[in-house]
Amino acid sequence: MLDDVKNSDINKERVMLVGLYGPEISRKQAEEYLDELEMLTDTAGGVTIEKILQNKTRPDVSTYVGKGKLQELKGQMKALNIDTVIFDDDLSPTQMRNIEAGTDSKVLDRSALILDIFASRAKTAAAKTQVELAQLQYLLPRLTRYWTHLSRQSGGIGTKGPGETQIETDRRIIGQRIAALKSKLEKLDKQRTTQRKGREGMTRISLVGYTNAGKSTLMNALTETNVLAENRLFATLDSTVRRHEMENYEVLLSDTVGFIRKLPHNLVESFKSTLDEVREADILLHVVDGSSNMAHEYVDVVNTTLEDIEATNKHTLLVINKADIMDDNQIYMMKDEYPDAVFISAERGIGLDRLEQAIEEMIEDGYTQETLLIPAAQYKAVAFIHEHANVMDEKYEGSNVKITFSISNKDFKQLTHLLDTISTDNQVV
Repeated sequence: MLDDVKNSDINKERVMLVGLYGPEISRKQAEEYLDELEMLTDTAGGVTIEKILQNKTRPDVSTYVGKGKLQELKGQMKALNIDTVIFDDDLSPTQMRNIEAGTDSKVLDRSALILDIFASRAKTAAAKTQVELAQLQYLLPRLTRYWTHLSRQSGGIGTKGPGETQIETDRRIIGQRIAALKSKLEKLDKQRTTQRKGREGMTRISLVGYTNAGKSTLMNALTETNVLAENRLFATLDSTVRRHEMENYEVLLSDTVGFIRKLPHNLVESFKSTLDEVREADILLHVVDGSSNMAHEYVDVVNTTLEDIEATNKHTLLVINKADIMDDNQIYMMKDEYPDAVFISAERGIGLDRLEQAIEEMIEDGYTQETLLIPAAQYKAVAFIHEHANVMDEKYEGSNVKITFSISNKDFKQLTHLLDTISTDNQVV
């Protein structure tokens, strides 16, 4: 691993990654998890020098890897001049304290690493508030450890945000700050709710998927915009909403933060207001990196996360992305397991017409076609139909308007309520 370090990585923080495998996780699966942890480390600005996997039934309650293995890690880190060790699972405060003492180095767990990435990626007020809240909630049970050890840290991965300014704080002060951040998020959430109400007349489609599946690239391809899209984990934190006009419907597309295995609970909780775009969408486009050997697990992780945020009762279309770099066997297996999925390449624009056709078919499944005879004087009802429905035919018959249209079931309920004030001479033909 040491020989693979590029010249551009020489000045980066040098990191060792540690994980376990055993009865529940195969060695191959654990290796893939460490590959993902390496990508997270790269996103955070570090360079992975060594990866260590240990065969263990369960983590040691005191040191995660056991005392003997801990001494071995210390020797390897010293020999390879490694600054930081990152574990692929969450560590208890006791484990973290003992590992730091045993290796005399900076120690991070998976949640701390992800929180650090979010802290560096947060740009808007909402994202910064959500990340700080999650960091403080992570820090609270670990105060003793931070008081003891942060004084020797000089920066790098895991020290962005409140961690480096909270060394001398106590639980009361942190508790007050958490309360203030929650209050701020409630206000921001009300603003988001107001913005969403202004878009209630349109079909809302939310892109969801494992981080780095290509959601932002797909958003750019469909809407011809320039949402940030990088080949790095968590390129997008804030929800981005764009109008998109298809052949028969105009919709609102939203792209939000990607999901990941073992996403910290505090992060899910603090980002729930951002994820409202997902919960309130009419349709979900579940984007999957079909070229990955872990594609099936990614699907399961996203589905589990959707359950956690109570967003499973949605019309969902599985979109297999990166089909251009999938081999024939991968395509055959995915088609066999997910026969209703649409295969695309967002980067090369392959399959987008079929995707839009599938979206329109899904929209029409939730639509009803009606023909109404409405007095021309009832302009509010006619205007509502033009604004919220797809008008197929419109004719004037004397003082009435005969109008045929396709409308979503939820909008038809609103129209029915509006029509309650109209004369009983109006009739459904």
